[in-house]
Amino acid sequence: MMAAATKKIWMDGKLVDSADAKVHVLGHTLHYGVGVFEGIRAYPTPAGPAIFRLPEHVARLVASARFYRMPLPYSAEEIARAIIDTQRANEITPSYIRPIIYRGEPALGVKNQKGRVSLAVAAIPAKKYLGEQSESGVRAKISPFRKPHSDAIPSYAKADGNYLNSYLAGIDAAEDGYDEAILLDQNGFVAEGTGENVFLVRGGTIYTPGPESDILIGVTRASVLQIAKDLGYPVVEKLLSVNELLSADEAFFSGTYAEVAPVREVSHYVLGNGTPGPITRDIMDVFYRTVRGEEPRYASWLTPVTPPARAVPRPARRAATS
Repeated sequence: MMAAATKKIWMDGKLVDSADAKVHVLGHTLHYGVGVFEGIRAYPTPAGPAIFRLPEHVARLVASARFYRMPLPYSAEEIARAIIDTQRANEITPSYIRPIIYRGEPALGVKNQKGRVSLAVAAIPAKKYLGEQSESGVRAKISPFRKPHSDAIPSYAKADGNYLNSYLAGIDAAEDGYDEAILLDQNGFVAEGTGENVFLVRGGTIYTPGPESDILIGVTRASVLQIAKDLGYPVVEKLLSVNELLSADEAFFSGTYAEVAPVREVSHYVLGNGTPGPITRDIMDVFYRTVRGEEPRYASWLTPVTPPARAVPRPARRAATS
């Protein structure tokens, strides 16, 4: 169903029909999870479709590939252009854009680094990742599955294999009737959601786990931190205990797909009065105005999806007269 929702997928330099976007069943990435990707959003704005924080996403994608020793055949500028071209070709807004770097040729063996490193980009219609509760507040469960230490699986890279952990946590939460899971780090401190960073509010101050909790340093997280500071709210990055989370006045997730989503309950503990708090609402309000192109101070965070340049027609040459 998702494949039918997109018309064209960019694969190694050309746009192909969605049905023709295929890789080999013995591809290295399929078997070992050695691939890296990004999740990126495009939104409708008064000036036309625009991609949110495209340079930052591309920079992280390139850094992730370098971490996993995947030599890229494309520059950052070429990757950005491929993303723009894919978004334009599919004419979908709002959209969720997925660039992925992978080894798709037959190559078994864990240490096998042979074969071409490829890039593909797809764009699908965006939806509320956490459902309609994204507005009123989601229910989250503290997961029995903990976030791996970065000494085992580097959290700075957005890699395919990292999400096995998130899959287990998310399925466990869903089977217990929750909307999302919150994972702890190996020392029992709050880390992140299955695909989101976590924020909580206590006494008017915003707190969020830092890199020491083995989190992915989110692009939306950085946007929220900047918005919060510009609104005048104190922001502290620190180790956060479960007790601090359960007794918070407010909490919310941030992530590209989840956007900014309030958390109203954690493992049967209701936060605040069980509705999105005032600080969460302030940040949500500015964030959603920003992605829609309604906040001039953050206009640089949006990359317009411009139409391709049209060749200027040359005037017809007059026939010579004698």
